[in-house]
This record gives sequence, C-alpha cells and structure tokens, in this order.
Amino acid sequence: MRYEAITGLTRGQLAELAARVAVVTGDITRPGGRPTAIGLYRSVAMVAALMRTNLTQEVAGAILGVSQPTVSRRWDLLRPLIGAVLAGCVPQPAQIAGTSGTLLADGTVCPVWDWSAIPGLFSAKAGYPGMNVQIAATLAGDLAAVGPVPVPGARHDAHAFAASGLQGLLAGMGTAADLGYIGVEGIGLVPYRTPPGGKLHASQAAFNTDLSKIRAAVERTIAHFKTCRMLSEEGGRFRPPLCKFESALKAITGLFFFSNYYDPIE
Repeated sequence: MRYEAITGLTRGQLAELAARVAVVTGDITRPGGRPTAIGLYRSVAMVAALMRTNLTQEVAGAILGVSQPTVSRRWDLLRPLIGAVLAGCVPQPAQIAGTSGTLLADGTVCPVWDWSAIPGLFSAKAGYPGMNVQIAATLAGDLAAVGPVPVPGARHDAHAFAASGLQGLLAGMGTAADLGYIGVEGIGLVPYRTPPGGKLHASQAAFNTDLSKIRAAVERTIAHFKTCRMLSEEGGRFRPPLCKFESALKAITGLFFFSNYYDPIE
C-alpha cells in the first residue's frame, strides 16, 4: 500500500518516524505470543493517516484489515509517542522568522463533536463548538509556531493568546494581529479601531488596509495547517474524546514540521 497520500509523509519520512517510535516503544509484538494484527510501521502509518484524513476508526480498520478495537489501542498508544518523538523537529519561532523577526498571530476554532465534555466550547464567532488554537506565521506565510495548549472555543483570542502558550513562545518578537488582540501584551501591531460615531483618519484607514493585506498570510497558513482534517470542519470534526485533543495537536504540529522540513536519504 502507498501511504504517502493518506499520511502526508514520504516513504523515507514514514520509515524514519517509525524508527523513532520504535526506539521509545520497542517491538509491539509480544515475545512468544501470537502474531500481532498489525506491525509497528503500519500502525504508525495508520495513526498518522487518522490525523491527516480523519477517517473513522472502523474505516481505517477495514482498509488495513484489523478490528476497530485494534485501531483504538494503536491510536492511544502511538498518538502521544508521535508527538514526543517529533518534538525536537518543531523549531523555535525565531528560526522560522529569520532576519525579519516579525510574525503574524491569529486564532482558529477547530470543531469538535464531544461538545458537552467541558463548558465554554461553543464559539459564537465560528458558529460551532470547538477548541481555539493559536497560530503564528511569517510574513511569507510559513508556520512559525502553534500554541501547545488548546483553549475552549468560547474564549476570545485576547485570552487564548496567553492561555495557549503562544505568547510565551513569541516573547521578544515583533508580532502583528487583528482587532481581537488590541491591548494584549506581546502584540505590538494591531489595526486602529473606529471610534463610536466617528471615523478613522485617512492615514489610519490606509494603515488598516495595508495591515489587512499583510495578515492574509496567516489565514493561508491556518488553512494549510488544517489540511490535517482532524482539525477542520470539512474533515468531519475532532471525533475522539476531548481529553485527547491536546496530545493530538502536539502530534499534528510535529508531523507538520517533520513533513515539510525533514528530508531523509531514501
């Protein structure tokens, strides 16, 4: 089976990822026991595919010839391990920003099904329950950082910027954002807000227009990041229990940088 399309990883990248996981977990076949239903390499591919395509576990099991409970066990075993072994592949934001040192910040609500698990999941802005994930991008649209802690979707970006951990990751860097971040520590550049009953000066309106054009880059970055369909509404929303969202986000972040920047010798 060709795994590239469903995992987003090349054959060499998938082999390297499986090797890194094997160092941590060892052979998942029990010595002296009956043959395992699915080996480590295919298990890693399956878990990566679940995150990228958001297949149901039943469908993933049918494709790979294993039962849904087997898929569930591999998901719970390997999801946090993938995030752990790829943590070193996630660069510091300054490494991505380069000499410009300026980043764009924004939040996106990743929809969930388990919407009654904790209070405050429904986002009135997005129109559905989800988790607010904070993202930073370069002016060229390259992903620079993902806040590691998801925040309930009802919370405003101004709160989520710090609560997600993104504020700490971007400390000391020049950062621009939209009106939702006015007055937020760590955000140095935001649009002018139109005063009640008044209007902006022509120079302020021009500044807002220019900043809006620049900020389009972070919107493209968010769309690119959410091609991991487990995080997108189009992909069917995050299906697992909400307690697994944070570890899945860490794994997806690691896979994103790994797939885009790691170049194995094949």
